[in-house]
Amino acid sequence: ANAFENSGEPILISDNNNNIININKAFTEQTGYTPKEIVGQNPRILSSNTTPVSTYKEMWRDLDETGFWQGELWDRTKSGHIFPKLASISAIKDENNEALFYIASFADISERKEAEERISHLAHHDILTGLQNRFSLEDRLEQALSFANRGQSMVAVFFIDLDRFKNINDSLGHHAGDKLLIEVSGRLKNCVRDSDIVARVGGDEFVIVLTGMNDANRAAFIAESLLTQISRPYFIDGHKLETSPSIGISVYPNDGTTVDELMRNADIAMYHAKEEGRNTYHFFTDSMLIAAQEHLKLQAELRLALENQQLELYFQPQMNIAKQCVSSLEALVRWKHPERGMVSPTEFIPVAEETGFIHELGKWIFNEACKQLVIWRNQGITELIVAINLSAKQLHSSELSKIVSAMLSNHGLSGHDLELEITETAAMVDPEVAVEQLDSLRKLGVGLAIDDFGTGYSSLAYLKRLPIQTLKLDRTFVRDIEHDQNDLEISTATISLAHNLGLKVVAEGVETKGQLEFLVGHQCDYVQGNYFSKPLCADEATKFLKEKGACVLADESKDQIEVD
Repeated sequence: ANAFENSGEPILISDNNNNIININKAFTEQTGYTPKEIVGQNPRILSSNTTPVSTYKEMWRDLDETGFWQGELWDRTKSGHIFPKLASISAIKDENNEALFYIASFADISERKEAEERISHLAHHDILTGLQNRFSLEDRLEQALSFANRGQSMVAVFFIDLDRFKNINDSLGHHAGDKLLIEVSGRLKNCVRDSDIVARVGGDEFVIVLTGMNDANRAAFIAESLLTQISRPYFIDGHKLETSPSIGISVYPNDGTTVDELMRNADIAMYHAKEEGRNTYHFFTDSMLIAAQEHLKLQAELRLALENQQLELYFQPQMNIAKQCVSSLEALVRWKHPERGMVSPTEFIPVAEETGFIHELGKWIFNEACKQLVIWRNQGITELIVAINLSAKQLHSSELSKIVSAMLSNHGLSGHDLELEITETAAMVDPEVAVEQLDSLRKLGVGLAIDDFGTGYSSLAYLKRLPIQTLKLDRTFVRDIEHDQNDLEISTATISLAHNLGLKVVAEGVETKGQLEFLVGHQCDYVQGNYFSKPLCADEATKFLKEKGACVLADESKDQIEVD
């Protein structure tokens, strides 16, 4: 009786007719109902008429068949406040399997639901500007094309890049640049109808979709309006700033009939606008496909890069906050081109994906990473983990688990020595296949992480299904956590949600003491970023490990991670 009465969890007991016969103090505190007011009542008195009828049907079916049900209900307190709760109900039955009474316990999950809603909103919107993000854009554009096909109308896709935005960021800092992006977003929305689509798809890149057009004249009119409005001066933090848009336009159905074609061709047209002096717009034309030849050249050079040993693996340490040491290193491929210089992975990885070369490149990365891990093992660093990024095509390759297994076997390593990182976007290309592939990898003992969390469009339902152990908080949310309330709340909610799901959290892009202190204070598990180390070549990484200490080498008396 004392355990029932003093439990911190609200508990309700009802008879076999589902009339309430007892409640505890916590129940009264949660709902406002006293025993005198509620004993003898049906639990329907708590109903908010918000929970689907199907949920109640499922509840009674499970109670009848298994004697137990757990699920979410939306109930109403005595004062009228509606809140979500996690209910766990057990049916106590006699020897004839007839219910004698029911015991239900409840947990208020309002905070968790709010966190899920914030993250769900984040999955479809750009956090800085509030505009649609890339996933939401592609989804809505797909719908617009379907509608246009039925109605024989036209759709225009604008790819917009801000001219000289990097100069503003470099001279005045990200804070001023962010304010400029917010103002630009407002002007973009003011140039189109509410029914049109405005999205931010990159740092200073935006996409507008005009729907329901009968000819291309409206697209030209809007483009002129955008040039005028975006080019007007901006007054930010006491500075008069100027930027202008380079705009590429593709039109359905003439320039493409799919989302990918229209986005690609608008992007090609935008680069032509930029090359012709900026602050202008270009409609896509077939002649622009010449630019694709340069793309093909890059593809050929990438294959030669592997043959000519122009590729090299770099490693960025991930710090274990609890153990105060290097727990793992993320392997990052770099291309040292003899003429172009250092080619960014953001430039050549998509090319590798498009051509299918990603599979050969991926095998090379696996082999080099495993080879380096063995070298470290021989130097006495025996428990260090190397994290390797998987692309969408690699993740969905039927040969993936065989390749990983063979690599581990060839180098005498176990699955526990590797962690594979996938992006939300890659996982959601085909969630069912992703779950199957990741399950196969887990059977090998390989660790799994979701990378760039918050920037994609992962369904929370699928996130729970993925057999992952780690969630990487994207650097875009870490960057401003010291002074941006939205980023602070999102980071806090993400860490909390991840821990509730039994996941560890790695914060990317940690560059300041303040960011580290915030993450330590909010129980983030691992941190990674230039505050500790930039990506290092193998020799530099070895030196770093010897100086800073990998977890296996860490002295028990080692000080906590320095934040000075």
